Amino acid sequence: MKEKIKKENKNTQRNRIFIGIILILLIIMVCIVKYAYDKEKSNQTYRENNYNLAFSELVYYVQNIENLLAKATISSSNKNGIETLTEIYRDSDLAVAYLSQVPLSTKELTKTAKFLNQLSEYSYSLSKKAINHTELTQEDLDNIKMLHEYSIDLKNSLSQMEDDISNEVISWKDITKTNIDDDYIQEVDNISLSTLVDIDKNFSEYSGLIYDGAFSEHIEKREKKGLSGDEISKEEAEKKVKEVFAKSKIKKINYLEEVKDANIPVYKFSVEMYDTNVQASISITKKAGKVLLMSYPKKISQSRIEKEDADRIGKEFLAKIGFDNMKETYYQLDDNTITVNYAYNQNNVVVYPDLIKVKMSLYDGEILGIESKGYINCHYQRKDIKAKINKEEAKKNLNKKLNIQSEGLAIIPTEWKSEILCYEFKGKVDETEFLVYINAETGEEEEILVIIETEGGVLTM
Repeated sequence: MKEKIKKENKNTQRNRIFIGIILILLIIMVCIVKYAYDKEKSNQTYRENNYNLAFSELVYYVQNIENLLAKATISSSNKNGIETLTEIYRDSDLAVAYLSQVPLSTKELTKTAKFLNQLSEYSYSLSKKAINHTELTQEDLDNIKMLHEYSIDLKNSLSQMEDDISNEVISWKDITKTNIDDDYIQEVDNISLSTLVDIDKNFSEYSGLIYDGAFSEHIEKREKKGLSGDEISKEEAEKKVKEVFAKSKIKKINYLEEVKDANIPVYKFSVEMYDTNVQASISITKKAGKVLLMSYPKKISQSRIEKEDADRIGKEFLAKIGFDNMKETYYQLDDNTITVNYAYNQNNVVVYPDLIKVKMSLYDGEILGIESKGYINCHYQRKDIKAKINKEEAKKNLNKKLNIQSEGLAIIPTEWKSEILCYEFKGKVDETEFLVYINAETGEEEEILVIIETEGGVLTM
């Protein structure tokens, strides 16, 4: 009897231990699930805060653009005109930067982004006209008026959407869970999304109207020639992010999302820094792991390095992250920063389609922005780069008054989405500087650009 009781006590003890183990495992599982849920909720809140901040900045700059375009329609002062057009150029670029940081599908906002990009280039070209004391034509003024009307629509649409997000009529979760199509718009019954799609469709009305800049807009090719190599993982992309920023400055790297349906699929990250509350955003291409876009909108209070030092720092940085043999071309100064356009240099031939823009601090040379879309779309090793006529034959078609300062070979893009090998002659007629491009095969004049040096940089028109 005692043995039976003893055996039962052992079984009871085993059962209690077994139940205890199960309870501990259940508690651990509940804790793990709760931790994962809390972490995902925290990440979602973090992402939404980033989206809200970026969208708020986008709305702010679009509102500025609308006001500036209104001023431009009535300004009669050349000085005010230059300042206004330069501000439109700057704010349009900033609006595009913030637009790229919100999870609105490129399918819906392709033309909206193009509108802002081309508005930047158009205002830039008009400001150069004004700098050169050339009166704006009636066509220019009509175009400004039309652009102002479109900017009002865009401003109203974005403001309405901002209000709806603020009032929780719609959330970023709704926006990101699927591509916006007619069925989804009807499903969520939200005017903001449908209005954005309508605005995007409206922008197609003036396709081709706006000046695209000197060798600065590149063809959106299906084949991205600058992306050779295999697809990389999210973890490999994060390693690429660490190559861009100084390790000592990185506090935390936050993975945001994988954008699969874009023209160039990317992994998107935000980066927290130790020395500032400002966060950087960066997109790494899924194929080949190249930096497509990076923005670190840190304020720089003073300048202490020269342009030549910035040029060198930019080239060294590009080489470090996989963009070799780049040559500085044009530049723009703004608020103690410099944005330099680098073109690929193949055997002393400047390849203008393969363009990368790098923004740097003029205080310490810190990299504040990268945009490599031109390079990624167009870059490859050109074969048989050989001129059919020599330099002296090309010079025969130059204006005899041109006092040549430098000469060399360059590849330039054409409006027919092709490339031409040219002799590039830089020179002066009286006090005006020019770049003249002579076809290296036919000897025909292909392009003439006026070089304008201002306190803010070197411009071409």
